[in-house]
Amino acid sequence: MSLSSRSVSAKDLYSNSNSNPNSNPSQDPIQVLPTALPKAKSPKDLPKVIYLDAFGTLFGLKGSVGDLYSNLARTASVITDPHAVNQAFYQSFGSAESMAFPNVAAEAIPELEYRWWQAVVSQTFEKVGALDQFTDFDSFYAGLYGYFETAAPWRVYGDTLAALKRWQSMGIELGIISNFDSRLYRVLDVLGLRPYFQSVTISTEVGAAKPSAQIFQAALQKHHCKAQEAWHIGDSQLDDYSGARAAGLHAILLDR
Repeated sequence: MSLSSRSVSAKDLYSNSNSNPNSNPSQDPIQVLPTALPKAKSPKDLPKVIYLDAFGTLFGLKGSVGDLYSNLARTASVITDPHAVNQAFYQSFGSAESMAFPNVAAEAIPELEYRWWQAVVSQTFEKVGALDQFTDFDSFYAGLYGYFETAAPWRVYGDTLAALKRWQSMGIELGIISNFDSRLYRVLDVLGLRPYFQSVTISTEVGAAKPSAQIFQAALQKHHCKAQEAWHIGDSQLDDYSGARAAGLHAILLDR
């Protein structure tokens, strides 16, 4: 679903020779990752770093959350309606607090992430009246949690690799800023995306989630980069576009 009634192509948005790479574009989303950057008189005119969101920007799911959860539930002999599960998931996910754990020791984060998602998943199946049908929900959930750390449920978008390779060839540093949990490192590895990025910044490790300026500032520090020297591309109007702009970065909204 488009976030705007009008979209512009990457060519239209980035081919203008008079473009300023540090100016903010209109809020109209682009529909592919821009491999063409503004023509620059020198490397100093290009962004030092391009940050990207992860899920929904670089890669997405093979099917809906409802489809995947229902398929996994079927292996536990629990039959659910994928459409209803999908709705229940987004209701549960949307009502949960941000996945960020300020002032927590690093070694405690994986367990907190696990329990955060367990609450969302159990509430999802409770909403569709299926939670009590599991003979051992804890074991089912452990399998589900591990499944989303594999390549099986994910697909890399068709424009992702071309854009990353292009930017890399131009000497632009790349980073990820995401509200994903620490499984993201493994997902990036199995999808073959990790080698393109010099940094990965996630909300659970920073203790603040997008759109908070804190997570953008943490990412900038990893590259010793000023906000005006960086771009951020993502698919969320609030978390990515508005959050990045508020933090002083050049923000680009992506419509998947």
